[in-house]
Amino acid sequence: MRYVSTRGTAPVLSFEEAMLTGLARDGGLYLPETIPTLTAETIAGFRGKPYEDVAFEVMLPFIGDTFTNDEFREIIDAAYSGFGHAARAPLVQLGSNHFLLELFHGPTLAFKDFAMQLIGQLFQKALARSGQRVTIVGATSGDTGSAAIEAFRGLDAVDVFILFPDGRVSDVQRRQMTTPTESNVHALAVEGDFDTCQAAVKDMFNDFEFRDGVRLAGVNSINWARVLAQVVYYFTSSVSVGAPDRAVSFTVPTGNFGDIFAGYIAKQMGLPIEKLVIATNQNDILHRTLQTGAYTTEGVLPSISPSMDIQVSSNFERALFYAYDQQGSAVAEQMSALKDTGEFKISQGAYENLKDTYASGRVSEDETSAMIAQAKAKMGELLCPHSAVGVKVALDHQSATPMITLATAHPAKFPAAVEAASGLHPPLPDRMADLLEREERMTRVPGELAAIQSIIRERIAH
Repeated sequence: MRYVSTRGTAPVLSFEEAMLTGLARDGGLYLPETIPTLTAETIAGFRGKPYEDVAFEVMLPFIGDTFTNDEFREIIDAAYSGFGHAARAPLVQLGSNHFLLELFHGPTLAFKDFAMQLIGQLFQKALARSGQRVTIVGATSGDTGSAAIEAFRGLDAVDVFILFPDGRVSDVQRRQMTTPTESNVHALAVEGDFDTCQAAVKDMFNDFEFRDGVRLAGVNSINWARVLAQVVYYFTSSVSVGAPDRAVSFTVPTGNFGDIFAGYIAKQMGLPIEKLVIATNQNDILHRTLQTGAYTTEGVLPSISPSMDIQVSSNFERALFYAYDQQGSAVAEQMSALKDTGEFKISQGAYENLKDTYASGRVSEDETSAMIAQAKAKMGELLCPHSAVGVKVALDHQSATPMITLATAHPAKFPAAVEAASGLHPPLPDRMADLLEREERMTRVPGELAAIQSIIRERIAH
């Protein structure tokens, strides 16, 4: 299995190389040269199997000869051993033909754990074999950072630096990043918004002297292994409601587009997905793009669903690559226009391809709060604000086809918003009950590339 860049000029890499590299040297994102497919019989065989068994079968064709079968199975088992539910990603019925996929039973109570726990094990195995040491740098709008720190804390061959927008994540999200005591993890509170953090990470990868000097590796959703891990729960949930004998639709609350793009990969692998519905909050650039065919950035408005407060959705580049029939030069042209002008216009053919693949909806702040209250009162389910955005959009797109909405975080990660909407204060699980009393350790930095790079160099030198 070989991996190519969405912009067409970077070296072709193996799975291990693509995983450890993260961002391609031409600025693009890596994707498999071809997408393996599974037969209907294979998919039907997933019914009733443990999550780890399905994960092994779904991901194995993508990893080439990077790991032996036994090694890969050990990695998967270790990745999900710390989850708090035997099913790993259980389904809950919300109404007629509407199901909630609970993705918050991992160590940090968010869907990012499915990918990050796996990546931690993949990196550990690969680095132990090579004897290399890497510096992981990631940007987070709230959940990726804590999931990355949880996955890599205490590992000998890795230093982890997580950039988050100062004052724009929930208290629980922040404390999950700032309270670990291991010396190899570093939480950097950046002046600016998430896009400031994400741009700094991309600029570091494009500064080849810095990148090579600190042996930079990325675990943001730009990393292909992140997307691959998320493909699995599309299969496990679909077979639970009748796939492959019947089609299934999904609604995904998303800001950076990685989670819903994993659904696209599942569909290309043979899963009969009828609709992939993008759910956005008031920072609705993905919804506006599907409505107009123009990707135009605007200012980010802080919201009660902060993990979706994004204007530059990195993984949308992967969607464009397929919408433009895998023409890297066309994608590079669009990304150059975005960097120079803050916008680009999608060609008519590519726009039609996107509209054939994705639907979308937008949810206001008031609608999000109302949905939290309604879900508790009428469905018996307490939702985090992001999941509430997903459920509201899903209700607007329901049909005779089963709809699965992804619940991306535990409501206790956003207690203020949930309590204001529902009157109920969602408690943290027992293992995190003292989180708000733990001592914090973080560094505030300006949103400037040179300042961030200076701190990274200084910390890894000690």
